[in-house]
Amino acid sequence: MPCEEFYLIGLYNQEEVKEIMTQNDESSTSITTTSRRFKRWQVILAVVLIIFVLAAGVLYTQQSLIRNWLTHSHTPSENASAAGGKTALTALKLPLGFQVEQFFTGLSGPRMITFSPNGILFVAERGSGSIIALLPDPQHTGHASEKRVVVSGLNDPTSLVFYQGALYVGEASRVSRFTLDANLKVTSKQVVVPDLSTGGNHVTRTVLIGPDGNLYVSIGSTCNVCVETDPQRATVWVYRLDGSNGHLYAKGLRNAVGMAINPWNHQIWVTNNGRDLLGDNVPPETVYALQSGGDYGWPRCHAGDIIDPDFGHPGDCNGIVQPLVKMQAHSAPLGLTFYNAKQFPPRYHGLFVAFHGSWNRTVPTGYKVVFISLDSHGNVAGQAQDFATGWLVNNDQTLGRPVGLAVGPDGALYVSDDGAGRVYRISYGN
Repeated sequence: MPCEEFYLIGLYNQEEVKEIMTQNDESSTSITTTSRRFKRWQVILAVVLIIFVLAAGVLYTQQSLIRNWLTHSHTPSENASAAGGKTALTALKLPLGFQVEQFFTGLSGPRMITFSPNGILFVAERGSGSIIALLPDPQHTGHASEKRVVVSGLNDPTSLVFYQGALYVGEASRVSRFTLDANLKVTSKQVVVPDLSTGGNHVTRTVLIGPDGNLYVSIGSTCNVCVETDPQRATVWVYRLDGSNGHLYAKGLRNAVGMAINPWNHQIWVTNNGRDLLGDNVPPETVYALQSGGDYGWPRCHAGDIIDPDFGHPGDCNGIVQPLVKMQAHSAPLGLTFYNAKQFPPRYHGLFVAFHGSWNRTVPTGYKVVFISLDSHGNVAGQAQDFATGWLVNNDQTLGRPVGLAVGPDGALYVSDDGAGRVYRISYGN
């Protein structure tokens, strides 16, 4: 018997000691039972949490399918060898006199493209976090001779532009500037615009050096349609080349992915992706000319004259900048480029736009490059018309998704495709 119990017997009679011992046993049993119940609830909560995490993971990975089911929409499957073994190269259709060839294949998410001052095609390779150079073939076969990684380890690079010997790259959270030597080796690197807003539905950042020598940065919205609290979202900001003096330039642009300078009137034109979930044909996709201080309407007004049913009110389209071009809803216009080189016939001197393609339309649309004619002053002179088609097969499968456009020093039109991992070269004549 423990010494504590001898001590109790010395103070109490045996009946009292038995009563005390019984109370202690009951208390111990109660504590043990409570502890067991607590542990059981811990196990149950842990199991519920694991199930919740697994369910959330499944919902996230299948979000496109869930959206399509809820909206009765259709996303064509991506298959680079769909339609009976066809490839995009054999399936692409062009106007009479034009031909297409694969300039380079095997890329990882190529986005925007641009030519260096000495005529080398540079690509923002999003999948690898790199900027790559596709060296031209000295035999002029129409294909690149080599892929060379120029910069690696970037934070989701999606756009790039050369200016005064420097390469500016739009990353998810910043704009970086690089200088290169004759062997395409980086000689200096500087983050000129840090701390760009990140996250949300639209995570690409497009950079452009404007005709005024300033740096323009497009930042899309966090959502389909909402009231943003971050002043950087759904806007274009402008900075000096060193990143100083940054300020809002234009607002109300839901996702202005493409930016280019009109060579005729020196305006900056942008493509803009309209909101979803208003049906197959509303609102139209748009092209705008940027204006300092311009309000382009989102989320209250779309395409200049459509009041949003969720966030708009009567009169909300008053004073809104009007689009230059309206195009099929859900086409997802991304890159744009102006053509005034000598190779293409004069009737194809104008504006080209790459349609990345729809995800939530009952009948898929986009997945092509369109042409918009301009007059001699660079003003819009017609509606968008198909130029390069065939990436969408039977409204069911895709052979790729056009993204970036650039006119080469040879006068050919180059098209990046992040669905198939390719760059195409479109030329005219022999």
